[in-house]
Amino acid sequence: MSTEQQKAFCVLRFEKCESVITVQRDFRQKFKIEPPTAQSIRRWHKTFQETGCFCKGKSSGRPRTSDENVEQIRESFVRSPQKSVRQASRELAIPPTTVWRVFRRRLRLKPYRIQLLQALHNGDMQKRIEFCTFVLEKSEEVKKFFYRIIFSDEATFHLNGKVNRHNVRIWGLENPRVVVEHERNSPKLNVFCAVSRKKVYRPFFFDGNTMTVTSYLQMIKDWLFPLLQDDGDDFILQQDGAPPHWSLEVREFLNDQLPQKWIGRCSANDATFCPWPPRSPDLTICDFFLWGYIKSIVYVPPLPKDLDELKSRITDAINLVTVDMLQQVYEEFEYRLDVCRASKGGHIEHL
Repeated sequence: MSTEQQKAFCVLRFEKCESVITVQRDFRQKFKIEPPTAQSIRRWHKTFQETGCFCKGKSSGRPRTSDENVEQIRESFVRSPQKSVRQASRELAIPPTTVWRVFRRRLRLKPYRIQLLQALHNGDMQKRIEFCTFVLEKSEEVKKFFYRIIFSDEATFHLNGKVNRHNVRIWGLENPRVVVEHERNSPKLNVFCAVSRKKVYRPFFFDGNTMTVTSYLQMIKDWLFPLLQDDGDDFILQQDGAPPHWSLEVREFLNDQLPQKWIGRCSANDATFCPWPPRSPDLTICDFFLWGYIKSIVYVPPLPKDLDELKSRITDAINLVTVDMLQQVYEEFEYRLDVCRASKGGHIEHL
């Protein structure tokens, strides 16, 4: 639990900067521990404005569950942390609602799902630290410097894509028993997008089933660069280390058109702004936000009937992204840089 001093620090910093991300970063630097959640910071600030203190309302002071039962529940899950609440309830003869309440309110435990993460190779963590440090230091020199970065990436959309059953709900008085048939080797689209602080550039659909060096280079010459230059030349283009991005032709073009203004996998002779750390989808807005958001909308049943409808759904989903959403996403990017550096370049999705 946070101390009164820590709460006061959060409230004062939030009153001054009005940015939860900044408060969390300053908190970590000052107290050397993980910061409170954004919800807690806003709640403390609101409580202090309304009451002038951090006090909660009065309670009886008598816990609803005895300390003995709390200790039994704690020991049960120390022995077997993957145990379900109902299984623990049967073993301990304690109602499942009581077990759940002890978890959340007394033991401050939360249920977490296993995550699949990109494997990091030798040297990757140091490169991630160097990238995060470089961008954060630039942002200290020039306020909100990272807003200049335009993120780009491509993704594959299958016609009969997988539906995230946890995010799709159908409300009704009876279970409609909706099923989705998954077809192997279904038709697909390769889609490219670029994301700036102000908008998501309309999607580019590659012809054929694969993206080649030739098609990628042609796309950035004839489609991407005219769109970016229409909005000005004060930008830094980011791309990851996919093989077509690493080709000599693409790097020569970027070195010529954007010297010291592009981020990507590079060699010693490339005129990059800074190298992109390999195997770091958790640091690019396209991966940790855009593609998941679009697919959650595109693949809501009924699924698209053909590729033309799939293209239309993708375009419509992109048009739903607002400037306010991008503001939050770029703040999330800044926060991820700080967390990645604090975690010494390791995985951050579980933090």
